[in-house]
Amino acid sequence: MSQKQVSADLGISQALLSHYEKGIRECKLDFLIKTAEYYNVSCDFLLGRTPERSGATLSFEDIPDGEDNDTNPKNSGLVTQLNKKILCNCLAVIFDMLARARSNQLTADVSNYLMLAVYRVFRTLYSANPENHQSMFAVDEGLYEGYCEGHMELFATKFRHLAKESTTSASALRIRREKYSAELLSQEYPDQSSSLFNLIQHAESKIKKRN
Repeated sequence: MSQKQVSADLGISQALLSHYEKGIRECKLDFLIKTAEYYNVSCDFLLGRTPERSGATLSFEDIPDGEDNDTNPKNSGLVTQLNKKILCNCLAVIFDMLARARSNQLTADVSNYLMLAVYRVFRTLYSANPENHQSMFAVDEGLYEGYCEGHMELFATKFRHLAKESTTSASALRIRREKYSAELLSQEYPDQSSSLFNLIQHAESKIKKRN
């Protein structure tokens, strides 16, 4: 929707709407409510307090388990279990998207990227105690970080290339034909979409904070 159309529908000037969107000026509460009703979303969604358009918040009980068997240690904390469930659900969405592309190469590149990330985290945690033997690893302890970073960027470059418009492979064309939106993802993945939206919100909050 254009700014011209929205500003006319909401009864303000296009310049004022632009200032609201850019954060140059702050709108009043009545306008916030009017805008939420216009877009059929919650005020909390507009304010960035929840990734759910309806305003629903995510609780631990709301998140479905990403796997059938429970491998959580008895003493694992709530935060650990919560993050595990969110990541498992998001991975389920990603691998379903990969299955639609029907590209073994794309699946391999994404899988290698994710596996290297997991390997990197595991080895860092494992090696935190200098008494833990490194015999289970074939790559030297002083090299694995750099090697992981380099190869992760390589695999990321490869799967990003498939999504570029210049790529004409069948799998790339299938990827670009897939249409997604918050509404469609909620319908397609009713059990996992909340985890995905919360992961996006969490990641972007960290990016903005760092910037």
